[in-house]
Amino acid sequence: MTLFPRSSGVLLHPTSLPGRYGIGDLGEWAYRFVDWLQASAQSVWQVLPLGPTSYGDSPYQTLSAFAGNPNLISLDKLVGDGWLTHDDLADAPGFPAERVDYGWVIDYHNQMLTLAYERFAANAHDPQRAAFPQWCEANAHWLDDFVLFAAIKDHHAGRPWIVWPEGEALRDPAALDAARRTHTRRIDEHRFRQWVFYKQWDEIKAYANARGVRLFGDIPIFVAHDSADVWANRDEYYLDEKGQPTVIAGVPPDYFSPTGQRWGNPLYRWDVLKARGYSWWIDRIRATLGLVDYVRIDHFRGFNAYWEIPASEETAINGQWVPGPGMDFFRVVQEKLGELPIIAEDLGIITEGVEKLRDAFNLPGMKVLQFAWGNDPKNPFLPHNHVPNSVVYSGTHDNNTTLGWWNHEADDRMRGFLSEYLGQEVRDPVWTLVQVGMRSCAHTFIMPLQDVLGLDAAARMNTPGRPSGNWTWRFTPEMLSRRNDDGLAHATWLYQRRADQQEKEYGDPAVQG
Repeated sequence: MTLFPRSSGVLLHPTSLPGRYGIGDLGEWAYRFVDWLQASAQSVWQVLPLGPTSYGDSPYQTLSAFAGNPNLISLDKLVGDGWLTHDDLADAPGFPAERVDYGWVIDYHNQMLTLAYERFAANAHDPQRAAFPQWCEANAHWLDDFVLFAAIKDHHAGRPWIVWPEGEALRDPAALDAARRTHTRRIDEHRFRQWVFYKQWDEIKAYANARGVRLFGDIPIFVAHDSADVWANRDEYYLDEKGQPTVIAGVPPDYFSPTGQRWGNPLYRWDVLKARGYSWWIDRIRATLGLVDYVRIDHFRGFNAYWEIPASEETAINGQWVPGPGMDFFRVVQEKLGELPIIAEDLGIITEGVEKLRDAFNLPGMKVLQFAWGNDPKNPFLPHNHVPNSVVYSGTHDNNTTLGWWNHEADDRMRGFLSEYLGQEVRDPVWTLVQVGMRSCAHTFIMPLQDVLGLDAAARMNTPGRPSGNWTWRFTPEMLSRRNDDGLAHATWLYQRRADQQEKEYGDPAVQG
């Protein structure tokens, strides 16, 4: 089978699914969404990073590059496992249906997950008791550090590891042994939560794959300073003797930001990682590909060169480009993992070196249609400049919805250029971009669910640079039920994006009448 067959799909993070527990989860609506994708002839479900979030709730700043977000655990499925009861969940708070109120949600889910762990510890049957330690042993290379980190962090009321007592912060062996003894129960509960997350995710992945839907994940190139990864591997990052970053990640000033972007992530010591055979990165990619079928690497250009900012700087202005690991890194990864189902996030200012690195390993790049209409026929995002080995988007999680973009960001010149390009007046900008993306020569087309539903700017998932209010959007059940799935299925058939659907009724124009 071709690694990237011609296909189309939908971008939707699981937190945006419906449900009565305040946040989307891996329960009923995850399965119903897969069913809807199948009914709409879609064969890809793209998600954002799946790790446990922290301050700001961003899936791109997680507490671990390996752990799953326990807030995605389906509480209803825990009833089926025998670890919660319907009575436990009967008095669930009246959470908002169209957004995630993270503080409220996290407190409630922690209560229910702790209760589930207590029931498991007291009442688990023999197959469950056998499966749990087996999974823990298979994942010990990341799990042991993460659960100890999480338990100590709980003890210190969620404060970053850099402000813990020095023995725990800097991993003094005696201090860690004492923490393991003190927090034995909490450590085991965090192991339980990770086991349940992975078990539930494996089940939804198997369900999706059996219905012709492939899962598409995301790896941010950099990790959060306040993460188990940095805490447990300090010598692989540019940190001082106390664990503070000496240099940090970001991007330089550009048209959109005169001071650049100061992300704050610690930077890798690639010389150390190379000497270790890039083992941490290989484990990270392998673990992610155990959860999904494809993975996008965010800020791919950082493997060619990254913007290094002294940690003492308040902006990203006074930084410098530093060479990344380049070809050597991907050669080793390919040797260890084989053919790479990796998509390169190659947006922004991309150099010839980045393109050579991407193309040397035959990695698809990205095309975003909202970026195409600047009145320049050479614009690489215009459909006639697409290449087959790419993934085209109507917009991404960082963009406005297409309707929001059209109404609030596109100017008259852009709207006019789109009309001129298509040779007709644009009456429905959302469906217009969906059709443009569907007919592209790019092997994969992805649209956020907000575009499928024709939603305005209020449904935007993330506004880069906005400190709060992101990552909260959810759809409600009636939003899907009132859509005409045949229109999406017919476009998929018309532009030949799902081979196993070509002979179905979607090809009959009468269906559209």
